[in-house]
Parts: sequence; structure tokens; C-alpha cells
Amino acid sequence: MIRGQTVLTVTQVNVFIKSLVEGDGRLAHCFLTGEISNLTDHYSSGHIYLSLKDERSVIRAVMFASAARRLKFRPKNGMRVLVRGRVSVYEPQGQYQFYIEDMQPEGAGARALALEQLKEKLQGEGLFDPERKRPIPSYPRRIAVITSPTGAAVQDILQITGRRWPLAEIDLYPVLVQGEGAPAQLRQALCHAGEDGRADVIILGRGGGSAEDLWAFNDEALTRAVAESPIPVVSAVGHETDFTLCDFAADLRAPTPSAAAELCTPDIREEAERVAAMAYLLRRSMEKRIEDGLQRLDTLTGTAAMHRPQMRLEQEVHRLARCTDRLYSAAGVRLQREQAKLGEAAARLDALSPLKVFSRGYAAVYNVNQKKDVASVQDAFPGDTLRIRVSDGTLRCVVEEQDG
Repeated sequence: MIRGQTVLTVTQVNVFIKSLVEGDGRLAHCFLTGEISNLTDHYSSGHIYLSLKDERSVIRAVMFASAARRLKFRPKNGMRVLVRGRVSVYEPQGQYQFYIEDMQPEGAGARALALEQLKEKLQGEGLFDPERKRPIPSYPRRIAVITSPTGAAVQDILQITGRRWPLAEIDLYPVLVQGEGAPAQLRQALCHAGEDGRADVIILGRGGGSAEDLWAFNDEALTRAVAESPIPVVSAVGHETDFTLCDFAADLRAPTPSAAAELCTPDIREEAERVAAMAYLLRRSMEKRIEDGLQRLDTLTGTAAMHRPQMRLEQEVHRLARCTDRLYSAAGVRLQREQAKLGEAAARLDALSPLKVFSRGYAAVYNVNQKKDVASVQDAFPGDTLRIRVSDGTLRCVVEEQDG
């Protein structure tokens, strides 16, 4: 301790300054405007660190993940923003900074910027790809209409649908189409129509209005619900020059609700005319076939075979007789050829017959006692009985002696 002076630690000083800053109510809840610089977005933690500057000064700022998750746009360096939060001191570094609780792009284009960034995000995810678009049924039996029950849009849709295609049934899902609760009601009705599964197509929309009036149809959750609908969706929001995110996500964008009703329904009068034309063509085709058949019948009845069928029968009898003669002739030739082959085979077989050998004075000798053929003098002994086969019979002999 220095005489007459109090020695403070660094921590004490930082804590004291923090108490002074946080004790000032003007800094506990305030708005700050400036340009973003030194932006660091920690995707792993979700925290955003940045600096806010104007022409003369810079202040460090932080936006924790709990607040950053509510952002409707992505902050970038050089962007001017309006932030709400509080000023405090970060004791370990003795640095005062602004703790951001909310952030909006500054100026009249803030909402448009947030919308454009959301559009780029959804487009990057493939929600607007043309390959995802499904065809609208040509002859819908049931149409789900999601719109305000009191607006002009629903009356236009009902009137045009009833005139063009009265065969279709209309399921009306009444909802708010603007205001804070509109996106949730629109999304809920869209989900109900999809889960019900009775409709062939869904018309989602409202009549014209300002950009603020149509803003509900730029809701991210609603846009995703449109893209994920199991039933094809026609978006009909505002006038022809109005575009919303639902228009890009839908299977078909109609410039107005009236146009949506026309795009979803065929004209029953045109269809009746087309059916009548097809029926006329079918009738003419059948008449032509009948005429051709009659002409062919006339040609056939004019032939000699039709007037004198006996002559045709005689021709066929003659043809059958000629065929029979050819068949017998071919069979005779084939039989002679096969008989010649058989004679040749019999001659070859006869030449190989053992009986031929016997006729030339040879014999086959069998030893009855030894029960074997005799091919040598060693195969028979005196007293053995032999059976000798000659050309015309058999001899039985007894061996008296061996000579060999």
C-alpha cells in the first residue's frame, strides 16, 4: 500500500467499471446503428462476433446463439444494421462491448433484403427446382381452395369453376390471408388438405394488396409446406406483378386467383365440342369400314366360285387326287429305297453268320464234362463227352485218346 493511496487489482477495476456501465439504465436497453465489420460466424457454437462502426468510431459486439437463431437474414461485412441490446464489460479482457439481442438490416430495403436472402437459401436447397414441379390434373374431380372466406378471390374461383367445370366439387378451407396469424393458418390448412387426400389439386392464394398484405405468403415454414405438399399446389397470390416465395415453391404459379381457377379446370363447352368432334370422326370411320366391307362383299359375290360352288369343289377334289398320287408315288420310291438298304444289310449279316462257317466243313466242339469250348487237345481228355455242332445238327462223341 502506498501512503495515502489504495492499490486496486486489475480485476477490481474491471468489475468496478462493469458495475458503472451496467448501472446506467440508458445502456441496459438501447438501439445502435452502424456498419458491420470483422464479422466472425462460429457455426459450431452459433455465436456471432463482429464490430459496428461509423465514420469515426468502432465498438465490438457479440450476438449469442439464442438470439442469432431468430435472425431472418445472414449478416455480412459492410452491411448497415440496426441492433437492439445492452452495453457491458467483458471482465477477463477489460473490454466493453455491445451484446446484441436483435438485428435488422437498416433502411427501407431491410425486409426486401431478408426476403432475398431467404429466397436464395430455399433455392439452394432445391425447393424451387423445375424438376420438382408436378403436372396439374386435366380433369379434377375435387379442388381444395385455401383462402379468405370473405374476400373477392374465393367468389372469383367459385364463379369461374362453376362456369367452366361444374363437375368438380370445391372444398373451401377458410383462413386469414394477412396479419401475424395468417402463415400458421395457411400452413395448417395446407397440411389438412394434404392429409385428407380427397382433392386432386390445391389453390392457395388471395386477392391483390400491398407488399405487407401479401407478406404471409413469404413465410419460410409455409413455403416449405407448399413444396412438401402431397397434392399439386397452384399459387395465386395478388396480381400478375406480385411474386411471393409460395409462387416459386408451388407446382404452378397463377397470376391471379381467377387465372388459377381457369388453369385448374377445362372448359366444359370446349370439352363437349371436342367429344362431339371425336364422335363424328368415329361415326365416319365406322361408316367407311362398313362401306369398304360391302364393296369387298360385292367383289366376292361376283366371282365364279360364289355362283358355281360345285365347280370349286371339283377343283379341290382334283387337287386332292393329285396330291394323293404324289404321296403314293413318293411312298413307293421311299419303300423301294429302304428295301434295297435292308437287302444289303441282310447280305452283310449273312456273310458274318457262323452257320456259313459250318457249311464249309467246320464245327464247334463243346466239352460236356469240363463245361467249356474245346479249342485245343488240352481241353479234352480220354473219356470226356464232346458235343459237336455241324451245319445240319449236333454229334455226341467220347474221347478215346489225345493226339497232339
